[in-house]
Amino acid sequence: MLSKNQIKNITRLKQKKYRQQEGLFIAEGGKVIKEFLNSTFKLVDLFTTETFNVENESIISEADLKKISCLTTPNTALAIFKMPDAKALKNEGLILALDDIRDPGNLGTIIRLCDWFGIKQLVCSHKTVDCYNPKVVQATMGSLTRVKIVYTDLSAYLKAINLPVFGAFMEGKNVYQTNLPKAGILVLGNEANGISSIIEASVTDKISIPRFGDLQATESLNVATAGAILLSEFRR
Repeated sequence: MLSKNQIKNITRLKQKKYRQQEGLFIAEGGKVIKEFLNSTFKLVDLFTTETFNVENESIISEADLKKISCLTTPNTALAIFKMPDAKALKNEGLILALDDIRDPGNLGTIIRLCDWFGIKQLVCSHKTVDCYNPKVVQATMGSLTRVKIVYTDLSAYLKAINLPVFGAFMEGKNVYQTNLPKAGILVLGNEANGISSIIEASVTDKISIPRFGDLQATESLNVATAGAILLSEFRR
């Protein structure tokens, strides 16, 4: 049975300030947890209704799991892992940059896209949602273990880098008619406002996904959907 203090210490990791203070984050579900266990991430505690046969494992009841879970319908396990040490960026290959992405589901999907398309580095503005938010971790389905994510002053980073910077804009050049390099940076903007003016100043090439609908009535694509299409074109 979990103590009140244990429940308090676990549930407060749902908040960014406590995750950063403790250097810990939550992962839930057997598949996601196994991905982290098979990676370089270090397990701190595992609370489960079904044994994983690992150290630091505690078998608990479904009632206790519900008390600490971030999910509406708890899975069979919740684990706490240490955040990895920050790593330096390597300015090579294709890099994805995010300007103020706020939705955890979008970020989680984008991390999975990076994993799928072999994007090893994801550069995020400081206002982009925390990649260790429990909803983001859940949405990545383990891809967080294979994509290096760095939070930085995105404007300063883009100004200093010696690579072409492609930005997704509604009024940009048709991506299907654009020569795309193997090395460069693709910037995706905020869900509501797109790429900010300060980041736009560093964009060397504006690209867009053309609308093919007869009425041309759709305002925009979801940022993760747009990211999938653009990454596919870069890799093609």
